[in-house]
Amino acid sequence: MDELETRIKRLIIDSLKLEDLKPEDIASDEPLFVEGLGLDSIDALELGVALRKTFGLTIETVTDDVKLHFRTVGSLARFVRSQQKDPQHHVA
Repeated sequence: MDELETRIKRLIIDSLKLEDLKPEDIASDEPLFVEGLGLDSIDALELGVALRKTFGLTIETVTDDVKLHFRTVGSLARFVRSQQKDPQHHVA
């Protein structure tokens, strides 16, 4: 399992208090909302705050791009990596 994806899975579990889940319970390509993990808009806000704090990301308000980034753990990992390439958003 990809290290960044594992970090994001732990972040989801910790920030949303999903204690019954383990990182390996969340597939990287599983939808996070509705039919997948079942997260809702409040969860998205909390996850966005956690991502900002953890990775120092700038996340624009709700746009189609943000919806795509938040679709799966894999898409979140790609978004974090893309921000790493931008010197203003380097993830430590």
